[in-house]
Amino acid sequence: MENTTFNYTYSAARNKEVESIRNKYIPREESKLERLKKLDLRVQMAGTIESLCFGIVGALVFGLGMCFFLDVFAGAAWLTALLMVLGAVIMIPAYPIYRRIARKTKTELAPEILRLSEEIMKHQ
Repeated sequence: MENTTFNYTYSAARNKEVESIRNKYIPREESKLERLKKLDLRVQMAGTIESLCFGIVGALVFGLGMCFFLDVFAGAAWLTALLMVLGAVIMIPAYPIYRRIARKTKTELAPEILRLSEEIMKHQ
């Protein structure tokens, strides 16, 4: 007589892991709400990196001038004044740069954001 038994093993953890790996490779379409969130985040973050770069570099140059002022490094008074003024001049345009880039990005993306939000609200 032949053995005709059926063996089945189920592992929920293994199947969940396989499913998570599989989902990484399945092409998925971005929903309208996800697209709207990405556009909104892009508007909110516009200009941040550029203004931070100006502010940080200016603060570092200003801090170097402060080091000369406090005699951490032996230096001339003219170098101290030059570095502190240069650092302040570099820091000053940080916020206007941020505002200009943010305003420009907002005006560029506003029509698409409004269109997507109207579509989402109509289909609720």
